[in-house]
Amino acid sequence: MPDEPAADVQAVLDAIEAMDAPDYHELTAPEARDLRRGFFDDDGADASADAADRTVPGPGLEIPVRVYRPDADGPHPVVVYFHGGGFVLGTLDSRDPICRTLATDAECVVVSVAYRLAPEHPFPAAVEDAYAATEWVAANAGAVGGDPDRVAVAGDSAGGNLAAAVSLAARDRDGPDVAHQALAYPVLDYREDGYPSHEENATGYFLEAAGMAWFDDHYVDSWVHRANPYLSPVAAASHADLPPATVVTCGFDPLRDEGLAYVDALEAAGVPVTHRHYEDLIHGVASMVADPVDTRSGREVLAQFAADLREALHGRPPEPQR
Repeated sequence: MPDEPAADVQAVLDAIEAMDAPDYHELTAPEARDLRRGFFDDDGADASADAADRTVPGPGLEIPVRVYRPDADGPHPVVVYFHGGGFVLGTLDSRDPICRTLATDAECVVVSVAYRLAPEHPFPAAVEDAYAATEWVAANAGAVGGDPDRVAVAGDSAGGNLAAAVSLAARDRDGPDVAHQALAYPVLDYREDGYPSHEENATGYFLEAAGMAWFDDHYVDSWVHRANPYLSPVAAASHADLPPATVVTCGFDPLRDEGLAYVDALEAAGVPVTHRHYEDLIHGVASMVADPVDTRSGREVLAQFAADLREALHGRPPEPQR
């Protein structure tokens, strides 16, 4: 393993350190949201994917979503996308560059979901919102220009957790037929099992132990939830009959070993897995693809993520770029 992250990512870490801003885990949730707002928001994304905001029915409420359509004739596969942010932070805007890229490069409709956030809405509110949105998309794919037989779930970090949880819930509840689950550096185990990566990458690599504890305290309001598979998908009694998966892990990420554990669990259950491991990258790198934080590493990770989704949903790799 390298001694430090890739040069372009290390430059981002150095710039964050030089900002001398307060750590969000020293703030209230609303203060932290204000601090983070705009940090990864897009000011100049490729606008080739058309986007429109709407709501879909949820558990006693309307859930805001943003629908991205590729510039090509459909119907297209649909990817229901869940943003990261520790279940406390994150917005539709914060993942706009990712969703536009997936819509264009994977040639699919992307439905990005603004699920309820903690601490105002602790576990399992986000899971139930994510499941309800996926259920609606599967039943109403034509309304967004999508193909109901090719519905996938995807997400980064906390959103990766939700994509895995929705995959489990769809199996357990005889729900939507999920064609694929694509998880970028997901959080997958709240049982405090002492993964080595938690200690190895506790500080200095964007997502830190203190921040993880802050997210944990906001999202998980009782210890009784920790082994619930919809909170800790690695802890599921069985991983059989789950959708094929793409799982991204990064060497300098405290969540690295949770991702590896999920890959192992899926493979042991006979679920096809494409595992992309980036030894010299950090948590959150796929969001570093637009001003004010734009890296070559982030673009490469996101391009491969889109390529894997395209192959999974279309049965073919990306077309050569001219």
